[in-house]
Amino acid sequence: MPESAFLRKKWTVFFFIAGAVIVIDRITKAVIMNRLYPNELIEVVPGLFNIVYYRNTGAAFGIFRGGSNLKIIFLITVTGAALIFIAFMIRRCEDLITTLALSLIAGGAVGNLIDRLVSGSVLDFLDLYAGNFHWPAFNVADSAITTGVVATILIFSLKKPKRPA
Repeated sequence: MPESAFLRKKWTVFFFIAGAVIVIDRITKAVIMNRLYPNELIEVVPGLFNIVYYRNTGAAFGIFRGGSNLKIIFLITVTGAALIFIAFMIRRCEDLITTLALSLIAGGAVGNLIDRLVSGSVLDFLDLYAGNFHWPAFNVADSAITTGVVATILIFSLKKPKRPA
């Protein structure tokens, strides 16, 4: 396949996957905002899974929690830098599976970025727990980011290094 055709194919995969993540993330967050009140909880699977309405003013797993404008600007800047880096990586990657993994990360990052720009916080609503151990609440965007990061790590760790000619 000529390089320009492959490049077009990579960007098509990127925009389709990232776009799908963003749309699903926005829809699920809209449903939660329209059906629940802030801090409301619906027990789905007792002892394992709740749907909650939680506003996270920090980053992943609640780090940098607190709503100061400086933190929000920092998180937005970091997200923008990450998206630029992902675009650079996609341009250089040689396979569609890596493009897919990076697309998940980008779609999730944009999904949460939209929340931050609109409200200064991210809506998290999936609450997994076992007994008193609660995983931090998360959302579709977080799931896409996590899946993409794990896949990217696996892809790069399993790739055989190219031998010099």
